[in-house]
Amino acid sequence: MAQLNSKQSLDRQPLRKKASTVVSHAGSSIRRGREVPTVQELNTLRRISGKVPWTAYTIAFVELCERFSYYGTTAVFTNFIQQPLPDGSSTGAGFSGQSGALGQGQRAATGLNLFITFWCYFMPIIGAWIADEFLGRLKTIYISIAFAMTGHIILIVSALPPVVKHSDSALGCFCVGLVIYGMGVGGFKSNIAPLIAEQYRDTRPHITTDPKTRERLIVDPAQTIGRIFLYFYFMINVGALIGAIAMVYAEKYVGFWLAYLLPAGMFALCPLVLFVCSSKYSLTPPTGSVVGKAFRLWTFAVKPHWSCNPVKLKVRNKPDWMTFDDQWVDEVHRAVKACGVFLWYPIYCTSSQPLAYGQMTSNLTSQAATMELHGVPNDIINNLDPLALIIFIPIMDQVVYPFIRKCGFNFTPIKKIYVGYLIASMSMIAATVTQHYIYILSPCHNKASSCDEPAPISVWVQTVPYVLIAFSEIFTSITGYEYAYTKAPRNMKSLVQSLYLFTNAISAAVQQGLTALSADPLLKWNYGFVALLAFFGGSLFYHTHHQLDQEEDYLNQLEPSSFLGRQAKGGGDLEKS
Repeated sequence: MAQLNSKQSLDRQPLRKKASTVVSHAGSSIRRGREVPTVQELNTLRRISGKVPWTAYTIAFVELCERFSYYGTTAVFTNFIQQPLPDGSSTGAGFSGQSGALGQGQRAATGLNLFITFWCYFMPIIGAWIADEFLGRLKTIYISIAFAMTGHIILIVSALPPVVKHSDSALGCFCVGLVIYGMGVGGFKSNIAPLIAEQYRDTRPHITTDPKTRERLIVDPAQTIGRIFLYFYFMINVGALIGAIAMVYAEKYVGFWLAYLLPAGMFALCPLVLFVCSSKYSLTPPTGSVVGKAFRLWTFAVKPHWSCNPVKLKVRNKPDWMTFDDQWVDEVHRAVKACGVFLWYPIYCTSSQPLAYGQMTSNLTSQAATMELHGVPNDIINNLDPLALIIFIPIMDQVVYPFIRKCGFNFTPIKKIYVGYLIASMSMIAATVTQHYIYILSPCHNKASSCDEPAPISVWVQTVPYVLIAFSEIFTSITGYEYAYTKAPRNMKSLVQSLYLFTNAISAAVQQGLTALSADPLLKWNYGFVALLAFFGGSLFYHTHHQLDQEEDYLNQLEPSSFLGRQAKGGGDLEKS
């Protein structure tokens, strides 16, 4: 049986031996009718992505609908919680003034925003466990949609005019809706990303020839998965942008009840699309007890009386519960390495509200309210982030990344993640400088958030931090999705994805400790602290994990385990169950 901690033995193996599962020693070989690259070709030929199946696009549309509902709903949370009900308004609509409802203040708004982030990214662990062991991804997504829709309905009730005028009752109803909604979002998030990626079935690189230039190229599954997640994130931000902009104006000119109703209607499309296309999807069946076996394997490997030598470990009394093969042990070892990478993600992390990116939906929204808006709602400016992502993701895919590959630079996932940390730090430096000048120029100086007059600074200055954080997401957040999928065992992909998403929950919990800095006159210290944390955290991350660059190809080309096929409930076909 292979060992979990194989770094030492890997370092002793030549590159050809590491890739021996894919290439022959004499040169190119043929596998399943495709030419397999040699070690020299792996190191010299340009790599391209393969064809993305059409089923992946339908799942991407489902993700667009879900993110429309999530960001459309959460975009108005800050004003709904923080600002009081405007005079003469029964719906919270601000018309020419500031929209609001509950009047709980900035710290309460920041705290509840961080809570929903923590909850939405804690629940993926439960959803992933249920999917991998019991129900499978698609059925778990259906159940999660039911929970999320129930939460949507309760949030709508909390914003109805007869309810919202009683702030305490509305707040209680709102919090109940948040809890139920977060349960559904968590189960959905941990399974939708693996579902879209597993529509692409190739696992081994192969040679192809450009019909125009006759250049020999490597079709790399890792590049294909990376491209799938690049456009998966593109669809996330299309949904986020449309949802957030539309709901901000719905809140301002109609009321919060409409800003919660429209996302619920869009979310209702998710189960419809999934049901219509379900027979065409490639699905991995649940295997049962896989999480328990992985944990027992890990504890077995680290017992002090067992040797880490793979030869000794192979011949010593194999317990009865070890029904898996050596390849699955290698896959678990690879997943452990990925989780080591994710341990650093709370400093930046992905998707919704990490330490750096999380400033956007709470503190930066409040910062915008202290500046000259020129008729623009304060909570619409943060849509510069998804807008920048929509513009730059295709440019990165079609221009920047191909150019980097042609230059011969191996822009590995570890390098991408590190660059993302540095750009996130720059973003928060820009926010720190902006807040410093707000305090200088505001008529109320260090009490700018409670001042009746804005600081004479255009709100569009916030373009700098928003665009920078968008670039950081391209490098760090999208790469995290890719890394979680490619490094996980096939029957644990939802679980490893959930552990990646859980880093957002840890980040939100850490930021709860910074809520004391989320008020005047301490806001510039908040942004400054996060900037330093992203810079030094990213530097330590790269120093700790840069050696994984050398193992990237080897880890991606491990032989798939047959454990999944033996353990699948009902023995279903793995290509379409």
